[in-house]
Amino acid sequence: MESSSKTPLNRKRLHDLVREVDPNQTLDEDAEELLMQLADDFIESVVSSSCRLAKHRKSSTLELKDLQVHLENSWNMWLPGFPQEGRSKPPPSSGPANEAHKQRLSLIKKSKK
Repeated sequence: MESSSKTPLNRKRLHDLVREVDPNQTLDEDAEELLMQLADDFIESVVSSSCRLAKHRKSSTLELKDLQVHLENSWNMWLPGFPQEGRSKPPPSSGPANEAHKQRLSLIKKSKK
């Protein structure tokens, strides 16, 4: 079943991505189909929800901010390289808690005893 003509992620691109990660790795047909279906479902979900957001703002045009809002709220994803208009919070930091924060937490725990 060749679905490469109907999907943004075609089989060739999928194999290129796998080779980019590990040149010796291959995909079996079932894994390939699953990954392509997941990509299609994800794109369909993002576009559909983003269109509903555009409609909610009474617009007939899907804008970048509609995609950003959906990706941030539903998938906790940020689009690097694009302005974050109206963002209420910065992207989550993956860094470890700093020493001052650890000390404050320790004091709070001690005060609760």
